[in-house]
Amino acid sequence: MNIQAVDIVRDPHAVRRTYGCRLCGSRLRHTFVDLGMSPPCESFLQADQIDQMELYFPLHVQVCEACFLVQLKEYMTPETIFSEYAYFSSFSTSWVAHAKAYCESITKRLGLGPDSLAVELASNDGYLLQHFLPLGIPVLGVEPAANVARAAIEKGVTTRVDFFGVRLARQMMTEGLGADLIIGNNVLAQVPDLNDFVAGIKILLRPEGVVTLEFPHIERLIAENQFDTIYHEHFSYFSLLTIDLMAVRHGLRLIDVEELPTHGGSLRVYLAHDDSAWHTNDSVVDLLARERRNGFADISTYATFAAKAQRAKHDLLAFLISAKNEGKRICGYGAPGKGNTLLNYCAIGTDFLDFTVDRNPYKHGRFTPGMHIPIRPVEALDQAQPDYILILPWNLKDEIIQQMRHVAAWGAKFIVPIPFVTIIDPAELPR
Repeated sequence: MNIQAVDIVRDPHAVRRTYGCRLCGSRLRHTFVDLGMSPPCESFLQADQIDQMELYFPLHVQVCEACFLVQLKEYMTPETIFSEYAYFSSFSTSWVAHAKAYCESITKRLGLGPDSLAVELASNDGYLLQHFLPLGIPVLGVEPAANVARAAIEKGVTTRVDFFGVRLARQMMTEGLGADLIIGNNVLAQVPDLNDFVAGIKILLRPEGVVTLEFPHIERLIAENQFDTIYHEHFSYFSLLTIDLMAVRHGLRLIDVEELPTHGGSLRVYLAHDDSAWHTNDSVVDLLARERRNGFADISTYATFAAKAQRAKHDLLAFLISAKNEGKRICGYGAPGKGNTLLNYCAIGTDFLDFTVDRNPYKHGRFTPGMHIPIRPVEALDQAQPDYILILPWNLKDEIIQQMRHVAAWGAKFIVPIPFVTIIDPAELPR
């Protein structure tokens, strides 16, 4: 018997615990990985907050044996997480370049023009939609975090501060805002009510419109031991098999898929109405077949991941302990959500890291949740001249090492923690 999600409390900021799969409603009986208790990964603390009590929630990830959706329970409401948000996409140079290339490519592919409308869901600070403006394409962003939306509006990107779902989609349609292109980059994982979100997409999409969604691929997460990409803001983790089931459930159809290097390995899927004229490319058929061959329709495939996460934790701690015993100084680079999962799961505090740095001024002077590591501007590394720099946003390691290769002047080396500890000496890299 399927057990549907239920509300056990009525406080709007309290927990809505789901006892069934958030996509298909099936009973959840299988653990994917349990990373213990952790605070919300974007809840950076100000100095006067570090002596106050913090909220901790389980990072116990389960997998559905019916649709193979890997998922966390909804321990926090989206309103609590996203009403004010610390992540600004534009501080990653490579991510903005990725967005610009996408805008230029999709404009040509779909033949977008001045009569089209491109809508991005969770549009953040306008990092992507800004690139449509010089192309003459009308745009609309939907972003629930008011502080982030303000940055987009200042760039000239029309942005609506709201959460997207059936309610908003219907409202937008009454305003004549049907979309030729709907974009969702790294938002699908952050939606607790998947069915409401995708039903809203179905409503908003014009008859021959196209949806593109980007999200980390569970195949890469498992293969490359990316356990730190699990945090409370990410409710779900997807295979293409699960996306296909989700699309069919809502009258949509997969028409194309691309494998991307972003965020440690992502998929970009293209969806259209199931009765549209769009043809389904062979890439969809091929990747679905590969996932089946590799066991992603077999619950036992998901059972081996926990041991890999534990090994990475042990290896990283062993290295850090050895380095500290030798009198080495270690600092961090970055304060991303994934970094806070890593720090809390491994219990890495200021006994290991003196501080970490970040390009985002919003985080300067704050402290990481749980471990309370101070966050400083990037220039602080030049002043401290540590022996090792732990790269927390390892998905951007190439960009970071290129920006910081001057640390070789004082003999510093980089630590990349995922999939397992790797030491990179910038002095040995080709110029």
